[in-house]
Amino acid sequence: MPLTDRDRLLLDFESRWNGHGAAKEEAIGRDLALSPARYYQLLERVIDEPDAAAYDAMLVHRLRRLRETRLRAHAARASVRTGAAG
Repeated sequence: MPLTDRDRLLLDFESRWNGHGAAKEEAIGRDLALSPARYYQLLERVIDEPDAAAYDAMLVHRLRRLRETRLRAHAARASVRTGAAG
């Protein structure tokens, strides 16, 4: 499915910001009229769209790598907790 105007807006916004922080969260509310939680939910969906990589390949691949790193770290922590409990 082609990217919507909102999808492109989210990608463009993310490309201007590096990392997280209070200033970014304020800008999300001010510029996009979204809560930070909703912004990240939508962004996670957008980066899985095939057209997103065509729109901004470097950004989308970086965000996918960061997500994969977070998921692996979460799985490792869960594995340690499960092993310690048994």
